[in-house]
Amino acid sequence: MANVWSGVTVDCVDPERVARFWSVLLGREAGASQEGWVYLGERGDPQPRLVFQPVPGPSVGKVRIHLDVTVDDLDEAMATVTRLGGGFTGERHDHDEGVVVVMTDPEGHEFCLVEYRD
Repeated sequence: MANVWSGVTVDCVDPERVARFWSVLLGREAGASQEGWVYLGERGDPQPRLVFQPVPGPSVGKVRIHLDVTVDDLDEAMATVTRLGGGFTGERHDHDEGVVVVMTDPEGHEFCLVEYRD
């Protein structure tokens, strides 16, 4: 049997709130979930499932893994993140192949928006 990447689990104080943010940002619907948890997508979907797991308190310190989200229009995507309750860390990296900005979801989980150049 081959190993297959099936999902990413995010610890959250408020899984419903954080899952709504990611659902709108990525256009992924919630699937069947355990009570108190929220799953975006289903096992076997073409994209890995996102799982939002309840925890008793916020994370302390920087998480050492994050998601990269490719976008067509960086300014529009940043505005969407802000409208949904996320934020911009102020960190931006311009590379030959494109631009990366570091954003946060409503609970402060960092992720990157990436706009590649053609």
